[in-house]
Amino acid sequence: MDIALFTSAGMDYLFRYIHFLAGITWIGLLYYFNFVQTEYFKEAEASHKSGAIQKLVPRALWWFRWGAMLTFLTGLLMLAYRGMDVSADITIGAVLGTLMFLNVWLIIWPGQKIVIGSATQVAEGGEADPAAAGCLAKAGLASRTNTLFSMPMLFFMGSSMHMSSGLLTSASIPAIVLISVIVLVLEANGIMGKQGPMTSVKGVIGCGLGLTVVLYGILALL
Repeated sequence: MDIALFTSAGMDYLFRYIHFLAGITWIGLLYYFNFVQTEYFKEAEASHKSGAIQKLVPRALWWFRWGAMLTFLTGLLMLAYRGMDVSADITIGAVLGTLMFLNVWLIIWPGQKIVIGSATQVAEGGEADPAAAGCLAKAGLASRTNTLFSMPMLFFMGSSMHMSSGLLTSASIPAIVLISVIVLVLEANGIMGKQGPMTSVKGVIGCGLGLTVVLYGILALL
């Protein structure tokens, strides 16, 4: 008797399942950092904040970055398996997810390592690392940008299975070019710009949902 899981379609589903599981871990912690921890740190006493940075944050960041890694790798495996049979919405979602993954490993995690090291040095009676404040700001901006990207990314990943009736399965060249420009400008801001309206929780949620509407509208109208 054939076991469906070990068929070609079954393996595709297995990678999808692992992709979902890792993605929930990654994005769940992204929202925890942005909606809960950051707001707590704004109000916490210095001693409580220091303890959390040394003991809580490293644990959360471990699951966060490796969740991102596993999500990215399983996504690559699924794209490789499907070859050229990839819709416009999957492409947009994959590009957003890839930028988010790179932000985690190239900006957020390196910056947070310096912040954690600085807090540990201070707790042990040493001096704070002068680079820590700048690294924290850069990591925070990249994290806000990932939260911004996560909302359209999740929309387009979901639409590939549930809205595949024509609009999102293909896209015009002008639509792809305009979406690419918007995403790259936002990513550039996430690297060297400012949080702007994304400083608050309501702001970043509103920006993320607004970006989703804009990108969908571009696909629908162009």
